[in-house]
Amino acid sequence: MQTRAIAKNVGHPPRKVRRVTDAIKGRRVSEALAILKFLPNMPARDVYKVVASAAANAENNYSMDPDELWVVNALADEGMKLKRMRARPHGRFSRILRRSTHITVYISDDPNDVPRKARENARRR
Repeated sequence: MQTRAIAKNVGHPPRKVRRVTDAIKGRRVSEALAILKFLPNMPARDVYKVVASAAANAENNYSMDPDELWVVNALADEGMKLKRMRARPHGRFSRILRRSTHITVYISDDPNDVPRKARENARRR
C-alpha cells in the first residue's frame, strides 16, 4: 500500500529541489532520511520533513512497519511564483520571479512498488 505526504509552496525553486529528490528515489526511508540529513543543499531540510511526514502517515494511519518502508517516488512540481521588480538604469525595471515548489513523496511497504530504474540508480550512487 502506498501513502503520501505533500508540502505546498516551499520557498525553493523546483530545479534545486529536484536535485535533492533524485538522490532519495528508490531507497529505504531510513536511508533516505540519513542522506537528507547530511546533504549540504538547503532544500534537503524541507524534503526531509516531507519524507518523515509520509513515514509517520504510513505508520499511524495504516499500521505499516517503519523499518520496511521504501521511497517509491518523490516529485518537485512548480508552485506559485512571486513577481517582483528590480530597478534598472534609465528608469526601467526588470522582472524577478521568486519560484516555489510543491513537494510530494510517495512511500510504500512493498519493494516491488519501486520502479526498477529507480532501484538501479539508487544502487549506483
